[in-house]
Amino acid sequence: MVLDRPAPVETAPLRAVERPPPHVGPGEIRIRVRACGLCHTDLHTVEGDLALPRLPIVPGHQIVGEVEALGAGVTEFKAGDRAGVPWLGGACGLCRDCVRGSENLCEAARFTGFHLDGGYAEGAVAAAAFACPLPASFTDLNAAPLLCAGVIGLRALRRSGLALGERVGLFGFGASAHIAIQVARGWGCEPYVFTRSAGHQRLAEELGAVWVGGPDDRPPRLLHRAVLFAPAGRLVPAALRVLERGGVVSIASIAMDPIPEMPYEILYGEREVRSTTAATRDDARELMRLAAAIPIRTEVEAFPLADANRALRLLKESKIRGAGVLVME
Repeated sequence: MVLDRPAPVETAPLRAVERPPPHVGPGEIRIRVRACGLCHTDLHTVEGDLALPRLPIVPGHQIVGEVEALGAGVTEFKAGDRAGVPWLGGACGLCRDCVRGSENLCEAARFTGFHLDGGYAEGAVAAAAFACPLPASFTDLNAAPLLCAGVIGLRALRRSGLALGERVGLFGFGASAHIAIQVARGWGCEPYVFTRSAGHQRLAEELGAVWVGGPDDRPPRLLHRAVLFAPAGRLVPAALRVLERGGVVSIASIAMDPIPEMPYEILYGEREVRSTTAATRDDARELMRLAAAIPIRTEVEAFPLADANRALRLLKESKIRGAGVLVME
């Protein structure tokens, strides 16, 4: 499914095309795609909220599949292995950020489904060094959301500074938050969920939320940390208002509406606002370990590849329970 020009998903901007299998270069693997998770970043890409470095582009960056071809020098995988491909598709490895372990901040970073053709296709190519093995206990369908929704959720929780026993608010309860809540509980923390959707509220309760309410509701206790998964700038002051002194708001979105003007007193008391930018390979490996150990349960709703436009529209309308996943037929 190819994007030639960004447009609202209601206009079905993705079109189906036939292409030969993609070429495999040195250090790369070609994957026969079995499943690809849907992400709000895909929505931002398709609708033009992000300036795209190239067009046409095949979106999708939560790719699960079977390795079917190896480029020269690949030792991480062999033909027939199962592999996952996340958002971070490459980094220079030489800059200050890469050297200090922050390859997600590399100015030369390349992202799957953005710089590189992604997984809304039957075949995809990826750098072997940036792909990762997947927990054997997860099916292809259930593994897909781990590769971005899960990894970004983990990094956003860490960016918030969440510690054992603390109270954490999750604003928005889509694909990422439904995994993050399980990580938070696995760390012995108390999750509070803020979401409008009645269906998402029910899922939050099923997954162990201590309290569930709307985005503007006041929880029964102040929180130590908050993570914003919904790309709504107005939620930043809403989250700050329910934080203890010294609390942190971590923003997990790649794009967001403008943050409105707000009174200084809701930031005062050494409260902080931090962004979360992509994730590293170490984040992905750690999430895969946690997914198997906790174990994390992913709620998925499957769509055939040809229904990618409709699936993204449902994602935009918050009508997907858990995570949406495209499957190849």
